[in-house]
Amino acid sequence: MQVEAPPLVLASGSAARRALLAAAGLRFIVRPAELDETPLKQAARAEGLDATAAALRLANAKAAWAARTDPEALVIGADQILDCDGVWYDKPVDVAAARRQLLELRGRSHTLATAVVCRLGQRTVWQHMALPRLTMRAFSERFLDAYLAVEAASVLGSVGAYRLEGPGVQLFAAAEGDHTAILGLPPCPPLPPPSQISPPPPPPNPGIGRGISIVGWLPDTWILVPVLDYEQF
Repeated sequence: MQVEAPPLVLASGSAARRALLAAAGLRFIVRPAELDETPLKQAARAEGLDATAAALRLANAKAAWAARTDPEALVIGADQILDCDGVWYDKPVDVAAARRQLLELRGRSHTLATAVVCRLGQRTVWQHMALPRLTMRAFSERFLDAYLAVEAASVLGSVGAYRLEGPGVQLFAAAEGDHTAILGLPPCPPLPPPSQISPPPPPPNPGIGRGISIVGWLPDTWILVPVLDYEQF
């Protein structure tokens, strides 16, 4: 069950991510990060980063932004980049752009580089990546227009211009990977044996979790019971 402290903040305006956390029974504050992602992605490209590394950088930047406002909160930052044969796609700006994007993706496979980062103040306490792979059907333009007539502006909040939790599922021939990762929030990987978990450092706030393990003072849920090996960050 969720403990009272630290408070939980979701640094994302994604309706799908909010729904996933709410379905897990978590109490949280939504504080979308006010970041311009374009220069961050351009810098990642210039440095030769792949979509996975870029998504992780963006997720961390979002979490860091919210953590400055709530330094004693556990902040979740997440990001997702659609990569189709080396081309990165952003959220479409309008339905016409969504139509063009879906026509480019139809009949092909793409990867959703999905990152989640948890920060407590200035410390990254956990991060995780998932790479679900999806293959679209070779649907007709008539089908696509019918789909967009139903979904309309709903597709503008997704990098893929589809909602797999809605009518967008009909666009696909196959989907490999965790469903929650496709929606934008990868789940925590299984915990290793206790002997493989590094001892946690003292809690950053003396009033939080004194004398108990990190897992004990983090919200005890499917998404927030990470392997907290600080040496890897």
